[in-house]
Amino acid sequence: MSTPLAHLEPRELWKAFEELNAVPRPSKREDQVQAFAVAVGERLGLPTAKDSVGNVRITKPASPGMEHAPTVVIQAHLDMVCQKNDGTEHDFDTQGIEMYVEDGWVKAKGTTLGADNGIGVAMAIAVLRSETMVHPPIEVLFTSDEETGMTGALGLQEGWITGKYLLNIDTEDDQELTIGCAGGIDVTATSTLSYRPAPVGAPMGYRLQVKGLTGGHSGMDIHLGRGNANLIMARLLRDLEREACILLHSMAGGNLRNAIPRECQATVVMDASHASVLESAFAAMAAALKKEYSATDPQVEITCVATGPTTVHVLQADVQAALLAAISGCPAGILRMNPEVAGLVQTSNNVAKVQISEEGAQVLCLTRSSSESEKMDAAQRIAGVLGLAGLETTFAGSYPGWEPAPGGALAQLMRQTYVDLFAEEPHVNACHAGLECGIIGEKCPGMEMISFGPNIRGAHSPDERVEIVSVQKSWAYYVEILKRFGQMN
Repeated sequence: MSTPLAHLEPRELWKAFEELNAVPRPSKREDQVQAFAVAVGERLGLPTAKDSVGNVRITKPASPGMEHAPTVVIQAHLDMVCQKNDGTEHDFDTQGIEMYVEDGWVKAKGTTLGADNGIGVAMAIAVLRSETMVHPPIEVLFTSDEETGMTGALGLQEGWITGKYLLNIDTEDDQELTIGCAGGIDVTATSTLSYRPAPVGAPMGYRLQVKGLTGGHSGMDIHLGRGNANLIMARLLRDLEREACILLHSMAGGNLRNAIPRECQATVVMDASHASVLESAFAAMAAALKKEYSATDPQVEITCVATGPTTVHVLQADVQAALLAAISGCPAGILRMNPEVAGLVQTSNNVAKVQISEEGAQVLCLTRSSSESEKMDAAQRIAGVLGLAGLETTFAGSYPGWEPAPGGALAQLMRQTYVDLFAEEPHVNACHAGLECGIIGEKCPGMEMISFGPNIRGAHSPDERVEIVSVQKSWAYYVEILKRFGQMN
């Protein structure tokens, strides 16, 4: 029976992708796809193993004449992000992905496609099955749970893979060669708070809100200078404290550690007789902030609405002043650019979540860096600033970065092969986000790694699609790279 992708070339790759996409593979529920991967290796009679965290390793000897070449790890993750459009009926735990071809792209019907990272998995399976490809000794490493915690990479045991070089097939632009990424750490600061009745004659409540910011990924978009709702609100409150003597009851903004906060709200109290002072000061500050962010956040809204007489308690004056100073002064955004890779952010911090209420205070930051020492220094500096307001800080979820090595033998091979095949230079770069390579590299000292792959657009959404001609380009590149490992030591 013909399938939607049956006419596409290279056939061996698309056949593997179709087989993979017939298997449910949501993150953290990967038993079926892990069994599929194990079966691929066992049916070929190749040494196959699965570890305690769900990683699958399949080894294949070198093709004739390539026995002298160094062992190469081909790595991709088995899980996929599962999203569907409103009105689409699909059970990701029991159903495969329904695909079709349109305008030169492979797409899914109302769901994510799983090309991230299914195309990488299919490229690895294709070389395992091939009887004609020229290749060095190979270790295929299929990792688990990349999308929601990188559990497979984090749980990888040292010595489980032995290759000298690693090809990660999880980049989503066929002109890009990724040679580095950022590590990260969660910085969480908390404290109890002292509240008191509002010391004013006629306490009036006001609700302040910042919303409509552009937001974005706290790593990949941090260099764009977009507004952070938590920092804008802290600045607004700090200035209103000085100009209008507002008293803070609560503040809440942000929810995802890896997203630039788009909204924040606060409840404040002041004497009703001074309402005109607040309104005048707020109007001037809101206008200034909107002007500052007009290019990056044109839809920003900053509002102040009276909620009526109130009996809510407010923070002690010294506690309020210290908290607002610490939050507004917390190191944020770009902290340092990479001195060797033009345009690459080296170290950054996202003030991701702020909660202030009678239950206490919490500030959550995600600090990133491609330098481990800089990452920890930034985390300590953030802890120091927040500590000035009496917040106690804990560090958690640390994962390593992957420091770029543009002069390495693998990077040189990949670049030269690209130039020879396509008569243009690839974009050799690093990304300011977490990739499995950083974690794997820490467990495999001395291993050289690089990430590449075909054009994938709309990843993590039902708009996800992969370009057919780009897959063909990446396949030709992949085949030639494996041949050229015969020239490597």
